[in-house]
Amino acid sequence: MVDDGGSEAERQPVAINTSVPHSARVWNYLLGGKDNYPVDRMAGDKVLEVFPGMVDIARQSRYMLTRVVRYLAAEVGIRQFLDIGTGLPTVDNTHEVAQRLAPESRIVYVDNDPLVLVHAAALLTSSPEGATDYLEADVRDPEHILQEAAKTLDFERPTALMLMGIMGLVSDYDEARSIVDRLLAALPSGSHLALYDGTDTDPAYVRALGGYNRGGAVPYMPRSPELIKGFFDGMELLEPGVVPVSSWRPESNPWGEPPEVACWGGLARKP
Repeated sequence: MVDDGGSEAERQPVAINTSVPHSARVWNYLLGGKDNYPVDRMAGDKVLEVFPGMVDIARQSRYMLTRVVRYLAAEVGIRQFLDIGTGLPTVDNTHEVAQRLAPESRIVYVDNDPLVLVHAAALLTSSPEGATDYLEADVRDPEHILQEAAKTLDFERPTALMLMGIMGLVSDYDEARSIVDRLLAALPSGSHLALYDGTDTDPAYVRALGGYNRGGAVPYMPRSPELIKGFFDGMELLEPGVVPVSSWRPESNPWGEPPEVACWGGLARKP
C-alpha cells in the first residue's frame, strides 16, 4: 500500500454484512477461493444449479484481465491502472501482472465491500519502485473515486481504466454509460478502457442471474454485446473488438480451445 500516514484501507472502520450475498465474495467462491460466507456459497450454488457454466465465465473473464494488463504494460507502456470493482485478491491481481513487467507501475483498486478492504490492506502490496492503494468507494460516485485516486495516480499521464464485470451492477444503461464517460473525461489522450460484462447471449445464464438477483444481492444486469460495445463509443477500439472474453487475444494452452462464454468485452484507446 502507499505509505502516506495510513491508507484509506487502514483508516476506515470495517463492518461486514454476512447475511446478504455480495458479488465479490460469490465470485471468489466460484473461482475456488475461501474468502466468502455461507450466504455467498448458497447464492453461488443456486447459480450453478441452473447454470454450471458460471465457473467458466469466472475463469475466462479472469484470464482476459491478465492478458489485458500484460498487453498494456508490456506493449503499450501503460504504468498507471485504476481498477474499479476489483473484488477479492486472488492469483495474478492487476498490480502483480503489471509490476512483474514494469515494477514502477502504480495501481489503485476500488471496491465497496468491507471484506475486500480487509484483504486489500494485507495483500495488495506494491513493489518498492511502484505503488498500490485501495479505495472503499462505489462506482456510482466517479468524482469521489477520481479525487481519491489522484493521490496515487497522475491523471496527466495515460492511465488504464479497468471496469471488469462491474457495470452490470448499474442496472440503468444510461447511468452506466454516464459513469464510464465521466471517468474517461478525467483521463488524458493515450489512456485505455478495458471493460467486460455478462451478456444476454445464453438463456441459461440469464435465468441463473434472475434467481441470483432475487436472492437479495445487488442485482446484476446482463446486456447485449451491442450495448457493451456502446461503452467504447468515441474511442479507438483495438482488435479483435468486443468479443467473448475467451476470444480476446487467446493464448495457446495444453487444455485445448477455451469455451465461448456469455461474457463479452474489449479494450480501447482514448484518442
